[in-house]
Amino acid sequence: MIPDQITSPRLQLQLLRPDDYAFMRVLVNTPGWIRFIGDRNVHSEADARAYVERIMNTPNLYYWVAWLRDGNKPIGVVSFLKRDYLPHFDIGFAFLPEYQGQGYATEGARAVLDMASDRPEYLPVLATLLPDNVHSIKVLERLGLRFERTMEVGEDVLHIYSTAV
Repeated sequence: MIPDQITSPRLQLQLLRPDDYAFMRVLVNTPGWIRFIGDRNVHSEADARAYVERIMNTPNLYYWVAWLRDGNKPIGVVSFLKRDYLPHFDIGFAFLPEYQGQGYATEGARAVLDMASDRPEYLPVLATLLPDNVHSIKVLERLGLRFERTMEVGEDVLHIYSTAV
């Protein structure tokens, strides 16, 4: 069972809810999201509501919104999902630009990895990313994930990292 909330020293991770649409609209339109994850065409309130609803209604797709514990402000997301082209769950993260480089992605992803480590059905955990996403690669390496292989998915060449390597 996936928990609704996960707590870390500075963050409260809360499973995505319908009222998170405004935050998600901002996050998915940041330059880093568009460059490394892709344009999700979420440009209106209706788009954002539909996007959040799609995530919430997709089996094996979990997004936790990362909230600052001391300021009750959403600053990013940590995702955990089973992709069709991978044999195991994949972890991901994205944070607003003003909260990058402060350890929040590492802290939030560590909390989700700790949750997954107690559940053998989720192990090993993978991560997929574009090879030039150097900041995310550093986060994954700090978390103990190691490069496993390269994989072509559609027109993209992705690097696959794993907790098992």
